[in-house]
Amino acid sequence: MRAIVWRRTGPPAEVLELVELPRPEPGPGQVLVRVAASGINPHDTKARAGWRGVRGWHAAEEPGYIPHGDGAGVIEAVGAGVPRARIGERVWVFGARGGRGTCAEYCAVPAEQAVPLPAEVEFAQGACLGVPCLTAHLALFSDGPIAGRTVLVHAGAGAVGQAAVRFAARAGARVIATASTPEKQARARAAGAAEVLDYRAPDAAERVLALTGGRGVDRIVEVDFGANQALDAAAIAPHGVIASYSSTREPAPVLDYYAFARKGATLRFVQAMLLDGAARRAAVAATRAAVAEGWMRLPVAAAFPLERAAEAHALAEAGAEGKVVVLVGRP
Repeated sequence: MRAIVWRRTGPPAEVLELVELPRPEPGPGQVLVRVAASGINPHDTKARAGWRGVRGWHAAEEPGYIPHGDGAGVIEAVGAGVPRARIGERVWVFGARGGRGTCAEYCAVPAEQAVPLPAEVEFAQGACLGVPCLTAHLALFSDGPIAGRTVLVHAGAGAVGQAAVRFAARAGARVIATASTPEKQARARAAGAAEVLDYRAPDAAERVLALTGGRGVDRIVEVDFGANQALDAAAIAPHGVIASYSSTREPAPVLDYYAFARKGATLRFVQAMLLDGAARRAAVAATRAAVAEGWMRLPVAAAFPLERAAEAHALAEAGAEGKVVVLVGRP
């Protein structure tokens, strides 16, 4: 099979290679997916670049590290314990790990990590679902129901942000989103945000408080905790929850302890790649239902063929307005 690998960290054009590798075989409880599209997430570009705290295990070993945990395609074979009826099923894939990701013509994953994809949903769209939707669901629902509550979603036009806005609005929450430009603000509103504001505005916290009658918001879905913690501390309601899935601009922030302690706030660290048990089953089921019902769709900014995976990584790293996917093949 053809696959993209990297054996050392660095710029995409310098370290991503197109190689020929043996096709994997599905082990017990696994399915072999013939990949049509492979989705790029920030942790994929960070790992390849050698960003702090993120690495690819055994990348220097043969045959190298195949990136990307998300993808979509068709099940071509099954391992022991998996019904043969699944062969031929269109699926979206999440959580491909161990350096044997979806940026290859075939990928073997546990059967429960290959989720049925409706016929009307393109593979490129299916490849965008895993990390964004599971992260958003975990951030929103880990601390109980949100119906009737107010949720602040930072970066409401991003992939996780749009998924969170859609999930929260459908669950009966009032959603306030942040976005930096009029175009991004329009996308957040289209996803279901009742109010959208610019997080960079000096009065952003005051506006959130005004929108909530001075009480603050019950939940915050946070994309960059270190950079936004002052805003979050001011905007969170007593006993509210801040669920943070990244802190890129300030990866080692100094915590203003009493700003949060006097609110009795909870800070939750969200890592969708560690999802398991009931939380994962709930997130997968909710995403599957949302896709089937037609209201969970995430924008694809660009799609590149496998041989141009380096360009895809460069665009994703530059902050594309939407998801970037690699078209591996067309089952």
